[in-house]
Amino acid sequence: MRIEITMGDITQEGVDVIVNAANSQLAGGGGVDGAIHRAAGAAELRAACAALGGCDPGDAKATPGFGLSARWIIHTVGPVWHGGERGEAELLRSCYRRCLEVADELGARTVAFPAISTGIFGYPREQAAATAVAALRATPTRVEVARLVAFDDETLEFYRAALD
Repeated sequence: MRIEITMGDITQEGVDVIVNAANSQLAGGGGVDGAIHRAAGAAELRAACAALGGCDPGDAKATPGFGLSARWIIHTVGPVWHGGERGEAELLRSCYRRCLEVADELGARTVAFPAISTGIFGYPREQAAATAVAALRATPTRVEVARLVAFDDETLEFYRAALD
């Protein structure tokens, strides 16, 4: 699998799957989650997410992409940062691993990931970038391209450093 990095609006990525950094209720919210709900069609996506019955941290579940160019949205719940002593790194690795597993089940070949857990969940961006790249490299998958979509210059630089 090729890992790419870019900066931009994840809702505009031309990929099979867009990953949503969701909350455990899959209820929509702020940041990436809110942007994806708005772009996909909030009412339809809210109904599809409600039917999934929530999602545990480290897991991932799929819905249709609705109004997005992406065919599917994979919702994953990253860990809330508590200083790194409560299994946060393993949960974050699990998010990336589970997203690739679900993408394989869907037959997806291209997946765009946001910087999971780095917004309101407070995960340090540099550590999150390193964990993302390591997890993607370590997970066997039929996905051909995993694109890490940064929301700012600093996150983009952390992704670049992690890929080197």
